[in-house]
Amino acid sequence: MERALGIELRKLSNLTCRYFDQQTNKRAVDAVTGTNGWIIGYIARREKEGREVYQRDLETRFGITRSTASKVVALMVQKGLIEQQSVPGDRRVRRLTLTPKAEEVKRMMDEDHEKFEATLRKGLSEEELATLFSLLDRLKCHTDRNLRLPVSHISADQPIHDLRALHILLCRLDRLQLIL
Repeated sequence: MERALGIELRKLSNLTCRYFDQQTNKRAVDAVTGTNGWIIGYIARREKEGREVYQRDLETRFGITRSTASKVVALMVQKGLIEQQSVPGDRRVRRLTLTPKAEEVKRMMDEDHEKFEATLRKGLSEEELATLFSLLDRLKCHTDRNLRLPVSHISADQPIHDLRALHILLCRLDRLQLIL
C-alpha cells in the first residue's frame, strides 16, 4: 500500500508534540499560551531590530481585531509578560515591551527550538534540506490555495519558526478532518 502523505505529516506532528512534552523547560513554557508565545517572539524580534511595538502592530501581524488584541494585551499584562509604556506626544497609544519574565520564557523557547531544529537537521545534507523546504513550501501553497487557509504569514525564511508553522498547518488540517 502506498504511504499517505497526510498520515506521515500527522505522525511527524505527533512526534513533535511528544518531543516538546519531554523538554525540561516545558513547565515554564506551558504557562504561556500559544498565542502569547507568538506575541512574545514577535515583540522580541522587533525589539532586537530596534523597532517599537504597539497594539496595532499585533492586530496587523496576527490578523486580529482591535478588541481581541486589547483583551490579549490586557491578559499578558496581568500575567506579567508585557508592559505598556506611554508614548510621549500621543496619549492614545502605548508601546508594548517584554518583561524579564517573558524574556526568560523566550530564552527557554529558543533553547528548546534550537535543540529540536538540530535534531531534525541531523544527518541531512544542505541539498536535502533545500529540497525538503521546497517541498514544504509547495505543500503550504497548495493547501492555502485549495483550502483558503490564512497561511500566508508562514515563511520558510525563519528557521526557528518553520516547524511551528508546519505544526499550525497540520493542526488546521486536522480540525478540518482532512487527516485521519
